[in-house]
Amino acid sequence: MIKLSVVLVNFNTRPFILKCIDSIFINNPNDDIEIIIVDNNSQDDSVSAIQSNYPHIKLIKNPSNVGYAKAINQGIKIAKGQYILLLNPDTIVFPDTLNAAINFMDKNLRVGVVTCKVELEDGKIDPACHRGFPTPWASFCYFIGLERLFPKSRLFGRYHLGWLPLDTIHEIDTPSGCFYLIRKSVIDEVGLLDENYFLFYEEVDWSYRIKQKGWKIYFLPEVKILHYKGVSSGIKKTSQQITTASTEIKRLAINAFCNSMKIFYNKYYKSKYSILRDLIFYIGVEIKRFISLLRLSV
Repeated sequence: MIKLSVVLVNFNTRPFILKCIDSIFINNPNDDIEIIIVDNNSQDDSVSAIQSNYPHIKLIKNPSNVGYAKAINQGIKIAKGQYILLLNPDTIVFPDTLNAAINFMDKNLRVGVVTCKVELEDGKIDPACHRGFPTPWASFCYFIGLERLFPKSRLFGRYHLGWLPLDTIHEIDTPSGCFYLIRKSVIDEVGLLDENYFLFYEEVDWSYRIKQKGWKIYFLPEVKILHYKGVSSGIKKTSQQITTASTEIKRLAINAFCNSMKIFYNKYYKSKYSILRDLIFYIGVEIKRFISLLRLSV
């Protein structure tokens, strides 16, 4: 019986995804785990490297980049595990992380999703692994910088739930999709990822639907992964890749992030709030887009 299915989407991440796979198998040598990789038409020989080094891994090869949500759904559809882990290929899984997360869910049957502490290369915690839902006010405070000024404030820090202690187990609204452990039974109940999201925010949408069904989502800081953030989305490039291409990919990623925010808002919040709150949200998104794109040209 397969206990855990790990689903990864690969898009030109050759040197990273091989290390990620190694970290999974080294720390989890049992036969009750399977890895499923969905490749979105990579051009860096990562597919041949995966096939050569790990011929037993299930590999789906798409003829084009179908986006993250659709690719993940392809993997989930063939997964056999009791639990499904969405994992970014630019991560390293530390010892005991998977076992601890699964054991926690085995003991807490109303917990539908668990994430762990996500550390960046500089040793800091990635705030994206510990988020609240992007209500108009939370989004506005985040985009215009109020959360950065008052990160521990319950009023201004709602986007990343900054007042909650990061060294204790507690409930959150949504984790990052780079480590998203979910029960297969929860997927059967709420459905797959919304494929209207090409990149970013598909996991936030999922978390929202999961919580609507009464399931809990928990942050488990006693175990961790390392995240080379930006590689899997194409934002961070290796030294061999030219700056102009990297800048263009960053521009596309910024626009994808902002557009996904709008998709989420229009789907869940627009009908609940006044026109004024709609304007606050849309202005905040466009401020974020403008500032992010401006930084690329400086």
